[in-house]
Amino acid sequence: MTARAETPAPTAADLKADIERHLVYGLGKDVRHATLWDWRMALSYAVRDRIVDPWIGATRKAYAERGKRVYYLSMEFLIGRLLEDAIQNLGLGEAAQGAMAALGADLDQVMADEPDAALGNGGLGRLAACFLESLSTIGVPAHGYGIRYEHGLFRQSFDDGRQVEEPEDWLRQPHAWEFERPEAAYRIGFGGAVVPGEGGRPAWVPAEHVIASAHDTPILGWRGRWANTLRLWEAKPLRAFDLARFNAGEYAAAAEPEALARTISRVLYPDDTTDKGRELRLKQEFFFTAASLADIVRRFESEYDDLRDLPRKVAIQLNDTHPAIAGPELVRLLSDERGMDFDTAVETARATLSYTNHTLLPEALETWSEDLMGRLLPRHLEIIERIDAAHAAEHPDRKARITGDGQVHMGDLSFVMAHRVNGVSALHTDLMKQTVFADLHRLHPDRIVNETNGVTPRRWVWSANPRLSQLVTERIGDGWVDDLERLSDLESHVDDPAFLDAFAAAKRANKADLAEWLNRAEGVRVDPDAMFDVQIKRIHEYKRQHLNILEAIALWQEMRDAPNAGWTPRVKIFGGKAAPGYVMAKQIIHLINDVAAVVNADPVTRDLLRIVYPANYNVTLAERLIPAADLSQQISTAGKEASGTGNMKFALNGAPTIGTLDGANVEIRERVGAENFFLFGMTAPEVLERRKVTDHAAQAIAADPRLARALAAIEEGTFSGGDTAQHAAVVENLRGHDWFLVCSDFASYWEKSREVDAAFADRAAWTRMAALNTARSGWFSSDRTIRGYMADVWGAEPLIDAPDPLRAAAE
Repeated sequence: MTARAETPAPTAADLKADIERHLVYGLGKDVRHATLWDWRMALSYAVRDRIVDPWIGATRKAYAERGKRVYYLSMEFLIGRLLEDAIQNLGLGEAAQGAMAALGADLDQVMADEPDAALGNGGLGRLAACFLESLSTIGVPAHGYGIRYEHGLFRQSFDDGRQVEEPEDWLRQPHAWEFERPEAAYRIGFGGAVVPGEGGRPAWVPAEHVIASAHDTPILGWRGRWANTLRLWEAKPLRAFDLARFNAGEYAAAAEPEALARTISRVLYPDDTTDKGRELRLKQEFFFTAASLADIVRRFESEYDDLRDLPRKVAIQLNDTHPAIAGPELVRLLSDERGMDFDTAVETARATLSYTNHTLLPEALETWSEDLMGRLLPRHLEIIERIDAAHAAEHPDRKARITGDGQVHMGDLSFVMAHRVNGVSALHTDLMKQTVFADLHRLHPDRIVNETNGVTPRRWVWSANPRLSQLVTERIGDGWVDDLERLSDLESHVDDPAFLDAFAAAKRANKADLAEWLNRAEGVRVDPDAMFDVQIKRIHEYKRQHLNILEAIALWQEMRDAPNAGWTPRVKIFGGKAAPGYVMAKQIIHLINDVAAVVNADPVTRDLLRIVYPANYNVTLAERLIPAADLSQQISTAGKEASGTGNMKFALNGAPTIGTLDGANVEIRERVGAENFFLFGMTAPEVLERRKVTDHAAQAIAADPRLARALAAIEEGTFSGGDTAQHAAVVENLRGHDWFLVCSDFASYWEKSREVDAAFADRAAWTRMAALNTARSGWFSSDRTIRGYMADVWGAEPLIDAPDPLRAAAE
C-alpha cells in the first residue's frame, strides 16, 4: 500500500483566485456585490475542488486493488456543517483565513452561514457521520447510504415553553457539497402481487413505483489522503406531471405523483402513531435499503462474475433495525432475479450482512404487522416466513419466531440474517445476550460481539475546541489527531501548575464565548465563572431529563431557604428534541422551560442558579456547548442506554461526568478513574429488583422530603402560574408507574450533585480532574472503533498507509 503523493498546500493567493473564479463564473457576482451567501458558496466550491482529486483517486485505487468495500446503511447521517470540517482536514485554515481577509470577508462569519444538514436526530446519526470520517481517515473503501431528507426531523422552537415543530429548510439553498448522479437511479416498487416467473421462480410485480435518485457527498479523511462517499437517495416519481389532468383543470391532481413520491424523502421519522404514518415509515426503510442494495450489487457485478463471492468483497453494516429489510431484499435479488438457489442466497446474504443493535428497549426493536408487510412488500413477507421456518426447523427448541404472532420482528430478523451482531458498549453487549436476544444468543453463541462506540477527534476536539487543541499540541505534538490514545502523554503534565492554568484558561474562554452567545441568542445572562452543567441529548424518559429538572427545583428551593449558605453557582443547560408523537417527552420539555422561567426571574437565586434551554439542538450547537461544559450529565436509568457518544465528547473536552453505570459510562469510568467520575444510582440488576417493589415510587418520595417538596411545587402550580393541571401528567407518572425509577434514584443523585459542588469549589483540583478526563479518554476514538469492526466483523483492510495504533502496539 502506498499513500497518495502529497501536493503542495495552496497559498492564500491560490485560494483567493479560486474563490473569485467561482464567485464570478459559478454564481455570477463580482466582489463588490457579493453577499455572505455568495462568499460561502464560492469558498465551499473552491474547497470542494480540492476534495475531488483524493475522492476520485480513492475510487480508482479501490477498483484497481479490488479491496473489500464497506457499505454502511443508516436512516441518519448527522454530518453537521461541512465547510470547516473540509478546511481543517485539508490543512487550509491559514490559507482560507488569508484569502477571505484579502477579499474583505470574515471567514468565521462565512463558515457560520452554512446550515446544518438536516439528516439525523441524535447519537445514531452522529455515530454514522463519525464512522464515515474515520473510514476515510483510515483509508477503507466505503459508502454510506441513507435518505436525502428534504426537511429532516424538524426545526424546534418554543411557544410559551412548549415544543413547536416546524420544517427544516436546509435545502432551500443549494447544498454545496453534493453531486447529483442521474445515471445512478433505481426503480423501487411497493405493493402488487407475486406471480410465477422465469424458470418457475417467484416474481414480484409491484403495483406502485418510485425512482431512487442518487446524490453523492464526498467525506474527506484527516489530512486529505482519502475520501469516501455518502450516497443519499431522493424519491422521484416515474412521471412527474400529468399534462392531460392539468389541461382538464385538475391542477393539484396533475402534480399528485410527484407529491406522493417526494413524501418518502421529505421528513425523517414521520409520526408513526397512525396507520398512514407506519406505512410511510416502512416505505422509507425499504426505499433506501432496496436502492442501496441494487447499487451495491450493480457495483459488484461490474467487477466480478460470481455472486457467491459477495461476502469476500462486500461488507454491509445495518445501523439499527431500520435497514433490516436488507436480508430478504438481498435474498430476493440473488434468488428471484439472478437465479441463485434460495438456500445459497440466504447463506450468501447472511455472510455479507452484519447488524448493529442500539437499544435494549423492546419497544424500540421495530415490528411491522404482517398485514402491512404483506400489502406493501408481499414477496418479502414470503421470504421472511421461509427464512423463519428454516431457522425454526434447524433450531426446534427456539422459544420465539420472527413471524407468526401477527407481527414481523425486525430485530430478530436482523439477528438471524447477520453473520455478526454487535453491541456498542461492553455493558450493552452483555445485556443484549441476557435480555433482548437471549434466546438467539443461546442458539448462536459466537454471533454477538462488542464494538464500543467512539467519536472522531477531528470534529469533536480539533475543530470544535481549538483552544484545547492548541494547548494539547503545544505539549505533546499533533500526532494525537491521528492517534487519539496519544492523549495519555498529557498525564505527565497534570501536576504542572502552568499546564493546569492554561487548561483552565482555555475552558474559561470557551465558557465566556458561550455566555456571550446565550445572551445574544437566548436573552439569558450567565456568569462564566459558574459551573456549566450540561445535558444535551434526545428527550426521552429513560434519559431522565426530568430527574435533572427535579433536582434543579429542589436545589432552587434550598437556595431560597438559605441564599448565603455558600452554594456553588450553577448554570444548567438542556438541549434536545422530543419526537412529535412522544407526549410525555414534550411535557418534560414544557416543564423544564416553565421551571427556567421562574428560577431565572427569582432575584434571590438568580446569581446562584440559571436554567437555559436553547432551541433546535443540532451538531453546531453541540460544538458550542461541549467545549464550554464543566459537568456532563449522563443520568439514564441503568441498563437502558446502549452506549452514548455525547459522554465521550464531554470527557475528551475536559468535563467530568455525573452518571449511572449505564452504556459507555462504565468504560469511561474505568478509563478516567473512579475518582474522576461522579457515580450515583442503581446498577442494572438493582433496577430490575427495584421494579419488583409495587410502590417503589411512593416509598422513595416518602423517604425524601426534598423530592416530595419539589413534586408538590409542580403540583401546586408554582411553575405554571397557579395552573395545577399544566404539569399534572409528569407528576402522576412519577408518583405512579415511574418505570425509569426517577424517584428511586433521586436521593443518590442529589447527594452526588452536592459532592460535585464541593469538588468544583476547589478549582485547582477540579481542573486536574478535568485534564485527566481528557488525557485518559483517547480510547474513545471512532478510529479505534472502526478498526475493531474491520478485524471482528468486516474483514476489511485499508488501502493507504494510515497510522494504526493497534498494529503498532502489536509490533
